[in-house]
Amino acid sequence: MTLTADNNAGPLAIERSDVEAARTRIAGLARRTPIFRTAVPTPHGEVPVLFKLEYLQHGGSFKVRGSLNAVERAVADGTMPDAGVVIASGGNAAIGAAWAARRRGLTCTVVVPETAPEAKVKALGELGATVHKVGDRYALAAAAAADIARSSGALELHAYDLPDIVSGAGTIALEIEDDASGPITYCVAVGGGGLVSGIVAAARPEDQVVAVEPTGAATLRTSLDAGRPADIEVNSIAGDSLGATRIGAIAWETLHESSVNSVVVDDDSIRQARAFLWREFRILVELGTAAAMVPVLNGTVTPPSDGELCVVLCGANTHPTDL
Repeated sequence: MTLTADNNAGPLAIERSDVEAARTRIAGLARRTPIFRTAVPTPHGEVPVLFKLEYLQHGGSFKVRGSLNAVERAVADGTMPDAGVVIASGGNAAIGAAWAARRRGLTCTVVVPETAPEAKVKALGELGATVHKVGDRYALAAAAAADIARSSGALELHAYDLPDIVSGAGTIALEIEDDASGPITYCVAVGGGGLVSGIVAAARPEDQVVAVEPTGAATLRTSLDAGRPADIEVNSIAGDSLGATRIGAIAWETLHESSVNSVVVDDDSIRQARAFLWREFRILVELGTAAAMVPVLNGTVTPPSDGELCVVLCGANTHPTDL
């Protein structure tokens, strides 16, 4: 069963048809980001890999795809309120929402944790968003955003747990499918699960999706082990972008009976992967984004024999001094 019309109807799984509808809705609005083909060293020798350069997206991350999908649907349906949109986010989802709102001349109110990186907060201000800093973690910011939505009537967006947000993220997989040959093995970093569940929904039966999580922010792995969505305490260097304390309800419904593989990686390997991308390719991404590279570099994930391995480099709202 798929949720296609009401963003608040319940935590139902996303399907490929939802992603295809999102692609039509945001065509010409989101950038079609390029693929970079290269090879990287592993314990098994050099392996070919595709990098999906999604950090070249508007706003510096994949998040704008979902926000565009949600905003454009509301505008088309005549349900966009005068109060605009409100969202809680550690940064990237908020930047995506602010970008989508500004394009339509809408007000955007953002609630970020007090720990949000200054580079992301600055970007929000430059996009014209009103920013409130609340609490030391996402859950507190989300509660404050919900209060603002109730009092103002603004459309409440979500960083990773709305159907339109998840479906928009999944459009990345449709682009990769067009550019790659044969079955694809995707490596995708996981926080709340919006990106990986969108890609799982869009993937073909012959494709494989590897969900990569930091040890200190393993929302999916913890929930899979428990057999249900479970809360975690976030303690990872990648917590600013992968810092959800619980897997999203839509992600859980989409993922828990799928063939997705969960791989958990430590903070040191994430730092090393980020440094590798900069040293070898002059690609500067967030620590959370670099996590997706770890299982390739350590040889845990290899290309399919008849297809291609793709690492989704999903965000780069960071600063060189953090290297």
